[in-house]
Amino acid sequence: MNLEEVVNRYARGYFLMDNGDGLEWYRSRVHALVPLDGRFHIPKSLRRSLNAGRFAVRIDSDFAGVLEGCANEHGETWISEELKTIYFALHAAGYAHSFETWTEDALAGGILGIAIGGAFIGESMFYRVSEASKIAMVWLVEHLRARGFGLFDAQIQNPHLARFGAFEMAEEEFLERLRLAVLEPVSFG
Repeated sequence: MNLEEVVNRYARGYFLMDNGDGLEWYRSRVHALVPLDGRFHIPKSLRRSLNAGRFAVRIDSDFAGVLEGCANEHGETWISEELKTIYFALHAAGYAHSFETWTEDALAGGILGIAIGGAFIGESMFYRVSEASKIAMVWLVEHLRARGFGLFDAQIQNPHLARFGAFEMAEEEFLERLRLAVLEPVSFG
């Protein structure tokens, strides 16, 4: 698969997934967005862990480890070997990133995503230590804010994301916001 085509499709609101029938492009009629403004909410129960400083945060220090963690998070996975190859190519080209939480020099959890301009497309997350992926989410939002990102697409809403203030947006409005975000001259790193 052509890397430029992959980036262009993500920039137009598509995402790759392997549901057991091979790698295919998908598009959602409704997207879940993690707010990068004051609507982002840190659950009260998580504040204690944040303040305790149990985790160190790193970016792209173990991309392969985060990819494997995400691929193995739920047993059967939508991250096939072919998709792993594409993520590694996107990472080498500067598009795919891992936002990681570490404890005692061990990878505790993380988030895998694709950054195009000022849009961050969250692909997956995992944890090995309780609350590690939630801590990664909080620090990732802070990182995206500091870098000037305008959009954090989480793709599909779930109760976990809703606790942070994630909200759904219809496809037409999402695509317009995505179009503007990918034009923003910001960098993830």
